[in-house]
Amino acid sequence: MQIINTERLSLRELSTYDTEFIIELLNEPAFIQFIGDKKVRDTESAKRYLIEGPIKSYEQNGFGLWCVELKDSQEPTGICGLIKRDNLDDVDVGFAFLNKFNGKGFATESGKASLEYGKDKLGLKKIVAITQIDNLGSIRVLEKLGMEFEKLIRFPDEDIDLKLYSTTFE
Repeated sequence: MQIINTERLSLRELSTYDTEFIIELLNEPAFIQFIGDKKVRDTESAKRYLIEGPIKSYEQNGFGLWCVELKDSQEPTGICGLIKRDNLDDVDVGFAFLNKFNGKGFATESGKASLEYGKDKLGLKKIVAITQIDNLGSIRVLEKLGMEFEKLIRFPDEDIDLKLYSTTFE
């Protein structure tokens, strides 16, 4: 289902038809380094990831991570959207793109659209984002989105500090 259109991109719900794309994205070296190894290596594990992650989020929350496609060709470039995590009080914006699409402004364009969706369609007053301290690319995107560093946090049972960014709406 189509959610958002921007100048160059379309954001739509992920489905189990996206397994090959998800396998490719989740095994990108940067994804594993900065987000984590989800151990999605085959069609079955990709389907499980999609059903237990984004699809479950759509059903429970009415939002989640969406597939970001080029508007003209419908080629998947990455994922971006809003996530409700048990470890955070507020909804957070997240994104990840295939390496070949980095540096083209797609994370900023889809991130901005996701923030606007959260504000205008969901009525959120605050949206946060988390990133590893050394993920300079994501930090630049968050700053371009107007998000401000708030504090360092650490999730239970994890041994790395994360930077928490936030933006608030009137």
